[in-house]
Amino acid sequence: MNKVILVPDSFKGTMSSREICEIMKQEILAFYPKAQVLPIPVADGGEGTVDSFLAAAGGEKVTVPVTGPHFAPVEGFYGVLPDGTAVIEMAAAAGLPLAGGRNRPDLATTYGVGQLMAHAVLSGCRKMIVGLGGSATNDGGVGAAAALGVVLRNEKGESFLPTGGTLEQIAAIDTDGMLPALRETDLVVMCDIDNPLCGPGGAAAVFGPQKGADPDMVRRLDRNLAHLADVVKRDLGKEISWIPGSGAAGGMGGGMVAFFDARLQMGIDAVLDTVHFEELAGGADLVFSGEGKLDQQSLRGKVVIGAARRAKKLGVPLIAVVGDIADDIEAVYGEGVSAVFSINRAAVPYEQAKERARSDLALTMNNLMRWFSHFGRI
Repeated sequence: MNKVILVPDSFKGTMSSREICEIMKQEILAFYPKAQVLPIPVADGGEGTVDSFLAAAGGEKVTVPVTGPHFAPVEGFYGVLPDGTAVIEMAAAAGLPLAGGRNRPDLATTYGVGQLMAHAVLSGCRKMIVGLGGSATNDGGVGAAAALGVVLRNEKGESFLPTGGTLEQIAAIDTDGMLPALRETDLVVMCDIDNPLCGPGGAAAVFGPQKGADPDMVRRLDRNLAHLADVVKRDLGKEISWIPGSGAAGGMGGGMVAFFDARLQMGIDAVLDTVHFEELAGGADLVFSGEGKLDQQSLRGKVVIGAARRAKKLGVPLIAVVGDIADDIEAVYGEGVSAVFSINRAAVPYEQAKERARSDLALTMNNLMRWFSHFGRI
């Protein structure tokens, strides 16, 4: 075995992608000490996205004082990769942990996310990856837009900064004053959900309660996002209500399309494009991927399937090492997955399994390496 690529997702609540890569690497090198093992830690757009990109591609972290979700100053940050791409996780400026227990999505803003974007653009970055996840907000991204020069006006023609609870006051949107350099920036948004902006499957209904919204607030937030979509359609000529992923991060997925012409992309594709996966994996013997549970959701293009599709085109086998395996996952083999192994060696419930996940992962990889080394075919 000469070259192995590691592309695991995190096992939610158990192990980060970086931890999984390290455990896998140790077990591979124990049997193949001369192998080139290339880890590609993957994040889903939420907390840890910047660190994962920097670990996979190199670069530096830039800290910037910005406005937090409830308008108090916070220390935000973003990453700059060696090719000048900026990586921003919205959670660094508008994440739920920054709310300090004040879970009021109707009062929260994404303004600080826009400040991070502005800093990156003004520093010369002309490609930007923005990860959506873990937000405390439900403002449709209008806060970020305002920080970048978009003007939101009320019925009196006065400019103001809306939050999720005041979107219904938007009477007009003017993008003429938007930061000019942003129009020259390639903007990719990492978005692993396909929720629309509004309705029963929308941002407020699905994610509002976990941010602190009661049923009355959910209905109000949903109406307000629908109003924003109507004004966007009239003033900007874009229909964002039903775009898959427009409901991500309190509607910021839709706002990124509306205000900045961003492309919504599955997180795994954004990562693999950025690290030039096809070049890295060319001539590899194996790819190892994994996630907490391989199920029907996985088939929608999440980490294992996203990596498998690319490995298949290269003719490189991919093995999925996962926490649990659902029924009816046979379709994964047609996508490029060669084999699937669960690390749940003792077949115990999740609450017990997560306590032993690290050792079980190591033992599973150890078993696989024993098999490969015994037969010597790779």
